Amino acid sequence: MELRILAPTGALGAGFDAAAFARGVALRPDVIACDAGSTDSGPAALGSGTPKLSAQAVTRDLRLLLRARDELGVPLIIGSCGTSGRDVGVGRVAEITRRIAAEESLNFKLGLIYADQPTERLQQLYDAGRIRPLANAPEIERELFERSHTVAMMGVEPIQQALLDGCDVVLAGRASDTALFAAVPHLRGADPGLTWHMAKTIECGAACAIPPSANGLLVTLRDDHFDVTTLAKGTRLTPRSVAAHTLYENADPFHVAEPSGVLDTTEATYEAVDEQTVRVRGARYIPADGYTNKLEGAELVGYQTVIIGGVRDRVVIDALPKLLPMAKEYFDAKILDVFGGEVDPATVDIDYRLYGDGAVLAGTERDPLTPRELGVLITVTAPEQATAHAIATFVAHASSHLPIAEYDGLVSTLAYPYSPPEIDRGPLYRFTLNHVATGVTPAELFRTTTEEL
Repeated sequence: MELRILAPTGALGAGFDAAAFARGVALRPDVIACDAGSTDSGPAALGSGTPKLSAQAVTRDLRLLLRARDELGVPLIIGSCGTSGRDVGVGRVAEITRRIAAEESLNFKLGLIYADQPTERLQQLYDAGRIRPLANAPEIERELFERSHTVAMMGVEPIQQALLDGCDVVLAGRASDTALFAAVPHLRGADPGLTWHMAKTIECGAACAIPPSANGLLVTLRDDHFDVTTLAKGTRLTPRSVAAHTLYENADPFHVAEPSGVLDTTEATYEAVDEQTVRVRGARYIPADGYTNKLEGAELVGYQTVIIGGVRDRVVIDALPKLLPMAKEYFDAKILDVFGGEVDPATVDIDYRLYGDGAVLAGTERDPLTPRELGVLITVTAPEQATAHAIATFVAHASSHLPIAEYDGLVSTLAYPYSPPEIDRGPLYRFTLNHVATGVTPAELFRTTTEEL
């Protein structure tokens, strides 16, 4: 058996080199698959339904993929549409697909798989004790599902059913990245260990290449190994770069969980065939005792206004650790004074991050830093955007004239690059779920529609 799987890019809309993609198409792959999202970018896409990448960028990539699919007559599978995999994301990508099909005179059967979870279903699962937390997941209560938008992550099975129903193009909601690439090989009877390991290797396109990029990879899957090949000129693969990708987004590089089981790469070997190709053997797949689907949720928690400033005065820099707690107390009193009882200071968060002094780590540095200058990011979070903005105006004013004991009179403590300095960032979302639904059948939480284009 020999199957060729083309992964053109790490994310639909991230872009890829057209010449590299053409080289992959010329090798006549049996399937083209592409991820379109994940939770990597935070909870905003899931909470708001707004994709990370623009419609223009998605259209550019999708047009090339649909043309290639038409030329080859093979399936095209795209998962986690709209970044979050919400129903609205599937709808947006489907509309772009319809428009391209009309413009390019393309004919195919389109399958749409939806992953949004109704509140009632989630509450029933919760009441039945069928929602289990993953490691470090927050505690949840039943009412959470009423205010949180939730999707389930599908495995290969809903995608496979769409293919068996004759779909040429499958646009899926939230899906395991690897499921997109594993679906066709599983249908063809490929070794499950090699299949899942192959899928893990190419899920992010050429992220495992040197240098890593948004470009593509081609895999040739055989009975006892698979070869992974980079397509962009000037890039290469090494056994180390390919093996390292099993650690990406995983705490354990040897065990990767999927809805139906666990990929075990403990005995996997990696061998350089040439500068562009690495041969991989030895992984195995351990079926789970029961099927699970991961649940991802996000909710709106407030609105933010941000202020960006900077300081280069050594005296001010040294004084900030003591001044900022005092400033926060002052702002609490100011909120009560300005808003009376309309705004509770407890519902407002005013956060200072000092870039250059451990803001990225958000903790105590092992070695003390002595920066010459600091970037200061002030974030005001409140229940309403207007409230956040109003509070930010006096926070910005007061922060630019903090009292410095070493100086007499009024001094300027922060410099703002913008006028006015207050920038409304908009709604703030947080993740609510990192759980799995247990005791489910592979397609139970998903629904599929088809149409002829």
